[in-house]
Amino acid sequence: MQEVKIAVLGNYATQFTCKSIEKAFKKKGCKAILYNAEFNAIDFEIIDENSGLYKFEPSYLLWHESTLGLRDLFYQTSVNDRSCFAKNYIEKIETYIGRIRQILPNTVILFPNHGLIFNDNIFGNFAAKVDSSWFFQVVKLNALVNEVSVRNDSFYVFDSVNQELYGRHTDYSQVVNAELHFTPPYLDWLAESIAKFVLTISGKFKKCVILDLDNTLWGGIIGDDGLEGIQIGSLGIGKAFTRFQKWLKELKNRGVVLAVCSKNNLEVAQQPFRSHSDMILSLDDIAVFIANWDSKADNINTIREILNIGFDSMVFLDDNPAERDIVRKHLPDVEVPEMPEDPAEYVPFLIAQNIFETSSYSTNDSERTQQYQIEAQRVEMSKSITDMSVFLTSLNMRAEVRSFRKEDVDRVAQLTQRSNQFNLRTIRYTSSEINSMIENKEYCTFCVEVNDKFGSYGLISVGIIKLLGGGVAFIDTWIMSCRVLKRTVEHYLMNTIVGYLKEKKIEKLEGEYLSTIKNSLVENLLDELGMEKTNEDKYELYLDKHVKLKTYINL
Repeated sequence: MQEVKIAVLGNYATQFTCKSIEKAFKKKGCKAILYNAEFNAIDFEIIDENSGLYKFEPSYLLWHESTLGLRDLFYQTSVNDRSCFAKNYIEKIETYIGRIRQILPNTVILFPNHGLIFNDNIFGNFAAKVDSSWFFQVVKLNALVNEVSVRNDSFYVFDSVNQELYGRHTDYSQVVNAELHFTPPYLDWLAESIAKFVLTISGKFKKCVILDLDNTLWGGIIGDDGLEGIQIGSLGIGKAFTRFQKWLKELKNRGVVLAVCSKNNLEVAQQPFRSHSDMILSLDDIAVFIANWDSKADNINTIREILNIGFDSMVFLDDNPAERDIVRKHLPDVEVPEMPEDPAEYVPFLIAQNIFETSSYSTNDSERTQQYQIEAQRVEMSKSITDMSVFLTSLNMRAEVRSFRKEDVDRVAQLTQRSNQFNLRTIRYTSSEINSMIENKEYCTFCVEVNDKFGSYGLISVGIIKLLGGGVAFIDTWIMSCRVLKRTVEHYLMNTIVGYLKEKKIEKLEGEYLSTIKNSLVENLLDELGMEKTNEDKYELYLDKHVKLKTYINL
């Protein structure tokens, strides 16, 4: 069972917060090992280098300040100083982040914001014009804390508001009697959000949403009702489907891949995408489009093979309970939400589920659909060629290998956080850590961009080599997108790394395979690259013995 070390700091009694976190992680098959600081000891824990926080060395720090407690602090401030409250609070947060970074450079900080404003109505609706009012300052504070998150890579802000629980976040009698500022349902919801996010950083997240069509993307049945008979657009229930498509379009723009799985004739199923003026989604938005009369479970498996992702990375959305049940039974790793009967509830329901949590975003994400569409063409072509060498040669692949640049940082960090299968050691890095490697002479960094006659794969492989001294180097990280699996990209990168290290007078390269549940794909990678096993998971290669590996990548 995966273990996660989490420290919890709060200005309220956090014992039930810890219980909720334990429960949320257990539901997801993980064990949360917790450090629960004393009540209202945030300042001490962060300032004192000998505090329990620093001795615990957590992977994650939940820094949770109750807004009620913060409001009390606001009213302890002199009236003349209240207009600077948010500014001073943010300065303190950034100072504390710097302190934590000094001692715990790799700890990720999770910070629920103060969206639960607890407005005191001292100024009523005039508060927005009074910069010394509590309402004015807490709204300003929330905006400023988002900017802190932008400036600090490992500091993440959480939305503290659950609309479904609004008005039931707090039991005021418990606040007075026991400094318990939040109700158990609220803490369970917050803990669930934390668990989802932590697992996302660990590489467990949803990459693809598979969509039914009739009564899911539009009202009615295209095969029976025809193009003019389906409901979509600005009238009646059609508005609900339009809003749903707009939401899906934004997911696609963020990098979530859209696929279609419909029981229908292909030409009929695609007709609305081609010809209906009110459609928001187009065929260009769909990475894989399957419409036939086969089992949806079988078709989802086909989609998985084309996209080369795991079932646990997929979400299936279908209005039909019977189809949902079949997919759940045959593909239990695919997430299948119990969609509401009313299409007007589709978007609110899915927003509340927060299925598509993410911990990173790069400009490369918005190009993902096109990359998968091109990959589908490659897959289709490979089926018609039985000789793999002929196929690889026909791709006319070209590659660029370079050291990390500033503009690569977010994408490289994202690959370390998201890659699970072709990942030699599964070490996760933040953008700030990757950025520091660019300036650190102990590291040699390599990223690979590949293109072929169909188009660009983008930045699809990363190698990080650490110089240990004494003519020895170590493979710290080796990651590759499964989209270029069996394309000999790894051979090309190995040849490049060896050539580079020889120029730096390195004599020996050491490697290590750290096994995880998902990375058995690279179990024999170092053997295939010509390295010699020295014990169970350690390898070495004297560079003067390296034999150049065959590759189909052109210069």
